[in-house]
Amino acid sequence: MKTHSSRRLIEMLRADGHDVLTIGEAGVTGIPDASVMELARVQQRILLTRNCDDFLAIHEANPEHSGILAIYQDADPMKNMSYTAIVKAINNLQNTGLSLQAQFIVLNQYNW
Repeated sequence: MKTHSSRRLIEMLRADGHDVLTIGEAGVTGIPDASVMELARVQQRILLTRNCDDFLAIHEANPEHSGILAIYQDADPMKNMSYTAIVKAINNLQNTGLSLQAQFIVLNQYNW
């Protein structure tokens, strides 16, 4: 996600107790998606992305990671998840007790 457009989401996630590291903060802006995934894998971080198709392909090629949370977007912006809905969906997912290890999870499904 773009750091400047997601700053509010990052603040909300941190306020909710989540340990968030953006690619900008990691100093790796502009690296290929596979390298972003490798960084998340090495640091044992769950990856949150709107780049669903590319990261699904990376997951299918190598599912050994701490988890990928994918946020699908609709052509109609009114149907997209708000930042509040994203934080709520992450909490809903956490409350299920589901292991995220090696999982590609569509976060939109936890938006209730």
